[in-house]
Amino acid sequence: MKQPNSGSETTELKRGLKARHLTMISLGGSIGTGLFLASGGAIHSAGPGGALIAYAAIGIMVYFLMTSLGELSAYMPVSGSFSTYASRFVDPALGFALGWNYWFNWAITIAAELSAATLIMKFWLPDSPSILWSLLFLVLMFSLNYLSVRGYGESEYWFALIKIVTVIVFIIVGILMIFGIIGGESVGFSNFTLGDAPVSGGFMAVLGVFMAAGFSFQGTELVGVAAGESENPRENVPKAIRTIFWRILLFYILAIFIIGLLIPYTSDNLISGDVENIAISPFTLVFEKAGLAFAASVMNAVILTSVLSAGNSGMYASTRMIWTLAREGKAPRFLGRLDKRGVPVVALIATAAVGMFAFLASMFGDGVVYIWLLNASGMCGFIAWLGIAVSHYRFRRAYKAQGRDLRDLPYLAKWFPFGPIFALTVCIVVILGQNYSAITESGVDWAGLIASYIGIPLFLIVWIAYKVKKKTKVLRLEECRFDD
Repeated sequence: MKQPNSGSETTELKRGLKARHLTMISLGGSIGTGLFLASGGAIHSAGPGGALIAYAAIGIMVYFLMTSLGELSAYMPVSGSFSTYASRFVDPALGFALGWNYWFNWAITIAAELSAATLIMKFWLPDSPSILWSLLFLVLMFSLNYLSVRGYGESEYWFALIKIVTVIVFIIVGILMIFGIIGGESVGFSNFTLGDAPVSGGFMAVLGVFMAAGFSFQGTELVGVAAGESENPRENVPKAIRTIFWRILLFYILAIFIIGLLIPYTSDNLISGDVENIAISPFTLVFEKAGLAFAASVMNAVILTSVLSAGNSGMYASTRMIWTLAREGKAPRFLGRLDKRGVPVVALIATAAVGMFAFLASMFGDGVVYIWLLNASGMCGFIAWLGIAVSHYRFRRAYKAQGRDLRDLPYLAKWFPFGPIFALTVCIVVILGQNYSAITESGVDWAGLIASYIGIPLFLIVWIAYKVKKKTKVLRLEECRFDD
């Protein structure tokens, strides 16, 4: 649904993202606190072998999801991404629910990243006011998105580069330490055979890490949203998607393997790595063990860039999603306006305002409202991944049913239909098992269950309400639209 043009407005987003921007968005999308901080807790819980098994399994699922998204977004590069795909190839009601689900997820994530950035700054300036840093970082995120899509792409390029260089340096230093070249004598594989290692705690411990690992990879789907503003999506999207396998292998599997070799999984320092305690990030511990001075401050700065990157991407993704919903008549029409530079300023202001109010909610009344918002958004990323898997399965079947030639696709996902079916199955397992520990022999932690799963009924309510109101049905394969 296009908006009327005027002298001060345009009707289309600007395709200003170059190949290097899209590649770095793809590379850096999943590198963040999940790797820099949470990986230590995963190794402590399940041992180095258990953590590797869990992350590898989730990594395979994410690989298939991204190849599915790559096929869709290379053929149909739109900023609405999986919301638009679900509307065209499954059911308009599903697309509506996925779009609002994804917007809500990232709008709340902006608030979460503002809170995290404030805590990180207090590492250096413990007595500084929180509101000062949150306001400063919110203005920074807003400005990078307001300038132009190129401003977002360029900032993400450098944010991602910092993270990638950090991981590469960590891997090089770690390998040198393993062989005793720096940091003292060689440790070899001694920590992998320590106590119950390599897998500690049995199946349930590995399952717990498996559930948590999914959150570490969330953000990889951003490349699908960014494809809508890529200069040459038919070439740039496949290039970005092809880096997925190596990113998972290098940045997660190899990094966790090195941490498991260098730090005993029994170490209490691995238990509580979070933004309030940067000093016990497994990356910080390894760098300090190697004798590198100021390791904590350096990692604090790197983690700050990760947090700002997540908030910046959240601002971008949620703005584009709600803009697309407005253009399709699924959100208020005024949110679909663009300025003369092709920036959806109204949608950007609305998204930033929601993020700011959610952040303020975290500062008052013990943050009860904010905690419920976070709980509600906890499942949103996995629901979006479900939407990608289902949309790709239906896309490919409809493509063939309408007599189209697969050789015409700019990127062809391998292992169809195994890939999307496998990803769909694993996503469902992760969603349903997210808080399995709430059910014990002594009873059920109902508060914990509700907090973990509240996002599912909210999504279903939005989906069903739209379906009933608009009387939509699951599309027949012959009804699926491939062209505007």
